Amino acid sequence: MGLNPRSPMATTSHVLFPRWSNHLVRAALGAVGIGAGMLLIFAFAYFRSPLFTRQNEPINQPVEFDHRHHVRDHGIDCRFCHTTVEKGESAGYPPTEVCGSCHGQVWNKSPYLATIRASLFTNKPLEWLRVNDLRDYVYFNHSAHVNKGVGCATCHGRVDEMAAVFKHPPMNMGWCLDCHRNPNHNLRPREFITSMTWKAEDPEAIGAAVAKQNNVHTRTSCSTCHR
Repeated sequence: MGLNPRSPMATTSHVLFPRWSNHLVRAALGAVGIGAGMLLIFAFAYFRSPLFTRQNEPINQPVEFDHRHHVRDHGIDCRFCHTTVEKGESAGYPPTEVCGSCHGQVWNKSPYLATIRASLFTNKPLEWLRVNDLRDYVYFNHSAHVNKGVGCATCHGRVDEMAAVFKHPPMNMGWCLDCHRNPNHNLRPREFITSMTWKAEDPEAIGAAVAKQNNVHTRTSCSTCHR
């Protein structure tokens, strides 16, 4: 005689897991889902944080060049050292001769300038370190921005207040696209391109006028920066 399927013995013999295990599985699946969501949030926050973008980390150059002293105190124009910023893709690094043109007479025996003197005497260029090092797949042309009205401080920050220059904005794709979608608020008259202290009373109005004068338009196509 077979067992009655409704009998307690029949029910017990066919149950592999107790009822509370269902709650355990649901809780485990919920924990996995929450953990995955938290991981995505953490990854998103990390890749947008200065820990990843390397913002505000001073770069130690081969020579202790203090921008505060040269730019703020003595008013040296950015283009004196970065000579190709208006006509080339790169802003350019100053050759040792540029440093020597001043320091051959000023502080010419200072121990801080020993590296410069060694470079001059041996004809070996100084190896400056790049502060804003974009990815190889990103195309950026300094002259295209400077000649259209984008000031140095917009991308590099107040270098006149930096002892050692560091990356100021994140320089990521989102940051660049924000400007490319609405460039007006970052535009200024050509005569103030290198000014560190210039501020517009009405940024949008002035930016719109500069954009019209320099034929500036929004640029959001992939080929603008990826060529």
